[in-house]
Amino acid sequence: MLKKLGKHPLVMKLAGTAMAYYLLFVYKSSKLTIDPPEVYEEHEEGAPFIASMWHGQHFMLPFACPKHWDIRVMISRSADGEMQAVCASKLGLGTIRAAGAQRSNQIKKRGGMRGFIEAVRVLKAGATVSMTADVPKGPARKAGKGIVQLAKHSGRPLLPVAMATSRHYDLDTWDKASINLPFSHIGLCFGKPIPVPADASDEQVEEIRQRLENSMNEITDKAYAIAKSGK
Repeated sequence: MLKKLGKHPLVMKLAGTAMAYYLLFVYKSSKLTIDPPEVYEEHEEGAPFIASMWHGQHFMLPFACPKHWDIRVMISRSADGEMQAVCASKLGLGTIRAAGAQRSNQIKKRGGMRGFIEAVRVLKAGATVSMTADVPKGPARKAGKGIVQLAKHSGRPLLPVAMATSRHYDLDTWDKASINLPFSHIGLCFGKPIPVPADASDEQVEEIRQRLENSMNEITDKAYAIAKSGK
């Protein structure tokens, strides 16, 4: 009974709204440092992008992009995803309800192909798509090929993004999800855009996947270092 109640649409809406206000409080009560500092001006003409982030480190990322950018975040169709979709909407983001999968029989269930087609469509229409690079349920911080294939078929570059807070609580989950706490120092870091040729071979896709993974890990470590240093 309680389990069913927890998945009720009204409960999900209330939880998502509370989550949005909580994250806004964390953001407003914290000091932000962006690296590189002129990243928005530098990338204005290069948009839209495929903003790439790690699972479990993504909760503060609704505040990572300028408000005038059209952002669509890819969120799973699970109960947790429903709550996050409400949260994203409250914070001004559009959503694409889909998720990646490790096995082919999971792709249809999670709406992977439909989400891929929708993501290509909105990217070509001028919206930036934000999504996690690693695929549930792990391994964490290992980029999948799906996000690289999206860049290949849409013609839009990958943009690695990482955001960390000095005060946080890490959960014992596959992705080591980090719950950001208020009155923190926030480190927001961007990697260099990574283009993917439309005619990229399987070998090139793998090389770019590894390049993305390395960049993501580098900027994630940098975001935590900035947050910890308070500079």
